Amino acid sequence: MAKAVVYTLLATAFIILFMFSPNKPHGHTRLGLNRRLGYKAPHFDPLVSRIERSAEEKRLSYHVDPEHISYVPEVEDAHEYFDDEGNLNTTLRLMVLFPLLDNAPKDGLISAKELGAWIGQQAIDRLSYRTDKVLSWHDKNGDAAISFSEYLRHFTQDDIDENGKGHGEAGWWMEQFKNADTDTSGNLDFNELKDFLHPEDSENEEIQKWLLSEKMKRMDDDHDGKLNFQEFLEYAYNIYKTYAEFENAAATAPTAEEKFAELDINEDKYLVMEELKPILRYLYPGELFYARYFTSYLMYEADDNKDGNLTIEEMLNHENIFYNSLHDDSIYDDDFDDIRDEL
Repeated sequence: MAKAVVYTLLATAFIILFMFSPNKPHGHTRLGLNRRLGYKAPHFDPLVSRIERSAEEKRLSYHVDPEHISYVPEVEDAHEYFDDEGNLNTTLRLMVLFPLLDNAPKDGLISAKELGAWIGQQAIDRLSYRTDKVLSWHDKNGDAAISFSEYLRHFTQDDIDENGKGHGEAGWWMEQFKNADTDTSGNLDFNELKDFLHPEDSENEEIQKWLLSEKMKRMDDDHDGKLNFQEFLEYAYNIYKTYAEFENAAATAPTAEEKFAELDINEDKYLVMEELKPILRYLYPGELFYARYFTSYLMYEADDNKDGNLTIEEMLNHENIFYNSLHDDSIYDDDFDDIRDEL
């Protein structure tokens, strides 16, 4: 597939994922805080993330203006970047951030590697923040860990004893809780809780198996515990193909028949759960996965001379794409449906 076609698809995907705001005057963007169910759009600017988090913690409305910021000590330093009408000066922010990204080496250029490291770190920080928030809220005894009953207090002992395995039932949750509890202590520490809350980004093999099992249930129409070619084609292939062609813009993804044959290790014309492991990250993309594509998108859109690097001039010429998760104050998160299926 030609690179231009691939990145046209990529741009389309990010329009869906990040819900682009209307065009704004050069240099300023109205800051409305878009919170989606599931994943949040990646923020290029950690200042935007801090304001969003602080607003959430203070239960402020999802529009931040200087008055709101004045009530949030964590973002007092943000004042200098906003005008009296609450507009963020994105030009100034990019000029401040550029030298922070340009560090390996400091050569006046931002490479894809430097940009990817920056955006990847924002994603990691976001996962850690969310985990810490849940931990602090549910850890009632202050032991820096969460038990099953602390996190899922609505389940009675009878519910737990019944051990129902249906989606959302006590046994369903308990299975995932035990997968995350790698030290079998009966409690989840910070890292275990992060895996539990964000299974798509976990390296825990038991959690990955659980994700595949859940996905298999949705794809396995005839309930025989495996996928035939038609089930693979209908439920898995197009998702895989889209992301695979984003990853390698110079190449066309294998056909459905080719990919099925590649995954079908024992050549029995069916795919079992273990054989689907190589495409798990395509079927269940997580924060870190999306961060890589956000990096690719920004590089493609802003790298005008296609030399693989960004200058400050190129970033300023395309500053709106670095702040495309900001929306005007007529948009609220209640207007959006969850764009990601619930597990």
